[in-house]
Amino acid sequence: MEKRSKKYQARTLKKVLKYIQAYRIFLALSLIFAVVTVAATLYIPVLTGRVIDHIVAPGQVEFPVILELLWQIGIIIALAALAQWLMNVCNNKITYEVVQDVRREAFARIQILPLKFIDGHSHGEMVSRVIADVDQFADGLLMGFSQLFTGLVTILGTLLFMVSINIKITLVVVLVTPVSLFVAAFIARRTFSMFMLQSSTRGEQTSLINEMIENQKVVQAFSKEEDVLEKFDEINARLERASLNATFFSSLTNPGTRFVNSLVYTGVALVGALFAMSGGAVFTVGQLSCFLSYANQYTKPFNEISGVVTELQNALACAERIFALIEEEPQISEPENVKTLTDVKGNVDLAHVYFSYSPEKKLIEDFNLNVRPGQRVAIVGPTGCGKTTIINLLMRFYDVDSGSIQVEGEDIREVTRRSLRESYGMVLQETWLKAGTIRENLKMGKPDASEEEVLNAAKAAHAHSFIKRLPQGYDTVIGEDGGSLSVGQKQLLCIARVMLCLPPMLILDEATSSIDTRTEMKIQNAFATMMNGRTSFIVAHRLSTIQEADIILVMKDGHIIEQGSHEELLLKKGFYAELYNSQFAV
Repeated sequence: MEKRSKKYQARTLKKVLKYIQAYRIFLALSLIFAVVTVAATLYIPVLTGRVIDHIVAPGQVEFPVILELLWQIGIIIALAALAQWLMNVCNNKITYEVVQDVRREAFARIQILPLKFIDGHSHGEMVSRVIADVDQFADGLLMGFSQLFTGLVTILGTLLFMVSINIKITLVVVLVTPVSLFVAAFIARRTFSMFMLQSSTRGEQTSLINEMIENQKVVQAFSKEEDVLEKFDEINARLERASLNATFFSSLTNPGTRFVNSLVYTGVALVGALFAMSGGAVFTVGQLSCFLSYANQYTKPFNEISGVVTELQNALACAERIFALIEEEPQISEPENVKTLTDVKGNVDLAHVYFSYSPEKKLIEDFNLNVRPGQRVAIVGPTGCGKTTIINLLMRFYDVDSGSIQVEGEDIREVTRRSLRESYGMVLQETWLKAGTIRENLKMGKPDASEEEVLNAAKAAHAHSFIKRLPQGYDTVIGEDGGSLSVGQKQLLCIARVMLCLPPMLILDEATSSIDTRTEMKIQNAFATMMNGRTSFIVAHRLSTIQEADIILVMKDGHIIEQGSHEELLLKKGFYAELYNSQFAV
């Protein structure tokens, strides 16, 4: 486990450094300002020692010299403060630029991930990676830049100053230093896996919260509040244990190094006092004071670095999770010689299509279909038979395992996804609206639509009347996923959005499932007008809505078991007739 942890840390650190490399100018400036800050800070004890040496005895204080030295100390303190502020500005710039790059790359990767990955992973957990984990990573990175550079420069600088004062006592300090480093490294190696567990548990908790907020009505409808609370408490307790363990063991680093460093300081004080009292060596009281100050400053960075190491463990654990998302395999990229679909009339051919979401569970097998321009194809069948899967394949949300789907004689894997999807107008049972105005939502597929076109589309979808009743009409701002609009109203907006675009092919997947019967009849008339001359694929459970279809495909277990018009299928008295009659059974 420890070897694996070190391997992950080294790999993750290498990736972080690649991001930082883009801001090497600010990194160089940060190092320069760190050197200036430390050099100025380390020169102050020298001046302080001189001040002490100019206090000869009571009544024999050399005030003019001391006053000049105090002025010098004041100027150097101001210089150190300015350099430290500039160093922090550079560190902040590097940290938040890197965080911006990581978040942008993570979000961009989500846009090109295959739907198989999105459907198979908790959305809340992915949100946790992009938001919470990146925030934790930023905190660790910022602390690392703020304290690691100055700490290392301080250690090097104090060693040089101590050597210049007395090399023998400096050797005592250096010989004890590895003990402090060993203590910090020993604890740090064991905390990485704890922070990984903390991050993954936090993602699990975010996922549950996200799920419950989205489905609170269902939770309350089934009186599952107590069950949800129990599950939350269980995850919360695990997060508490993981956090306490990670924090407790990592917090041992600082006290451990402080204890060792205190021993160093005490040893230096004793040895220095003996030198000063022996009279055999030139070691004034001012020099002893200066040396003790350096010894204290030398050990102090080890305490700070130990704290940085702890934060870096957490930061690297969070970075590992976000990098895992960034490195997920994207959807199959488009070939270089990819074509663009143009002049689409509505010819669609599916030949020997095989597809399954998981290899062990077969779904679509040897599916064949030929659709000519203007035909209305209805797909019916029991739940789970593959109706919506056909839609996913037509839109290339998923690629077929074998076989081919062609539009206008072109394999859809050899044309751009954009041109393919722009050829379809899709209304699904599950509505999606973005946060923004009603008008912005309607114009999503046709941003350059005129006001008259928007109004005509809304009227055709029977959405105009309820939009006008909203506080600001078409300029009313709705929240995420439609905000307070009813499910039916949201679906009417989605229908109006497609009516505004009017592409050559349509996909209607239970498009009127949330609309009242009276409005549905009006919408069906609007759909009839809209589908005139356009190839249409209609998925419906209410068979009364697809009686006018040119072809009705009856699916079961991924196969077309019956095919024909409504009247032809009723005469066959097969599975379709059974489904149709069951809807009107008393």
